[in-house]
Amino acid sequence: MSMMLFLRSTGFALTLWTNAWRALDAVGVGDSLRQQHFQIQGGNHEVRCVKRKKLLETLAKELPTGTIRFSSKVVCIEESGFFKLVHLSDGTVLKTKVLIGCDGVNSVVAKWLGFKKPTFTGRYAIMGFTESKGSHGYGTKSIQFFESGVRFGCRPCDDKTLFWYITWVPSSQDKELQDNPATMKQFVLSKVEKLPAQLRAVIESTEPDGFISYRLTYRRPWELLWGNINKSNVCVAGDAFHPMTPDIAQGGGAALEDAVVLARCVAEALLKEPSEEAKEKGEEDKEQHEGIEMGLNKYAKERRMRAFELITTSYFAGFIQQSEGNIMSFLREKFLASYLRGLLLKRADFDCGRLNFS
Repeated sequence: MSMMLFLRSTGFALTLWTNAWRALDAVGVGDSLRQQHFQIQGGNHEVRCVKRKKLLETLAKELPTGTIRFSSKVVCIEESGFFKLVHLSDGTVLKTKVLIGCDGVNSVVAKWLGFKKPTFTGRYAIMGFTESKGSHGYGTKSIQFFESGVRFGCRPCDDKTLFWYITWVPSSQDKELQDNPATMKQFVLSKVEKLPAQLRAVIESTEPDGFISYRLTYRRPWELLWGNINKSNVCVAGDAFHPMTPDIAQGGGAALEDAVVLARCVAEALLKEPSEEAKEKGEEDKEQHEGIEMGLNKYAKERRMRAFELITTSYFAGFIQQSEGNIMSFLREKFLASYLRGLLLKRADFDCGRLNFS
């Protein structure tokens, strides 16, 4: 089986809840990452804002040398008997027993399976990342602030690093400003004019290369109910499977859950010795292919409703939190905020299970 992984620099950090830490513990890297990141205060859940680079490096170190091939953009997929031929942009062709599409929101593999492009929500986000020479002094609390349809959040990764974000519905003049690195800092500050001075200082201290602007997209939940999460020896995971808005901070956690469940479902077929009958008939590849297909069917069945729930909850949370108007603000503050928090905690209290290979 060939594996392709991109240690992308974009994204800066991921907020990982209890469900994600259970998945990281299942693959044996949870404690290493815990030592490098603060636990956010509040509630009974384990929540940490993890540096994306640290997470990917930690996972990559667990793999055999040569497993990862960088700069390997998939151009197209071709069928060849019981295998798939993956054509890369540099002209290389990889022959795979299992093809797992983890190639992001614009996934070539998801398109091959029949999924449409993710849908734009009408909202945008800007992320920021700042690292101080000494302690930032913000402690271990997560801060959230609402102002005129703009949502701002700030979380510490460790004693020196802060991750922050804003989400909003843009006006017609926002597009040019938000994509210009030279004006992005002032653009963000103009969106959060009532933000406390201490938090505005976090934005002020962010370097020009510490900003990322992007559109918030998601896969329509009902597409997962009848769409092909897998087909033959091909499947999708992570953002290629269930792109969602960041409103409940579960995109990264869901991808980690996918990885554990997928490994458990496929391992049996890949580790199983061919039967004597298959050997006699020269059908070892066919028998293994059938086992892989069964494993991927099991993975899709186990993950379909979980992904549906996460995408739906995230979109609903974003809609409620971002909506303007006096009535909606009243409902949000008096009733919906508590309901949403309970729903978020419920989604985070999930266990994808252990990796048990016989």
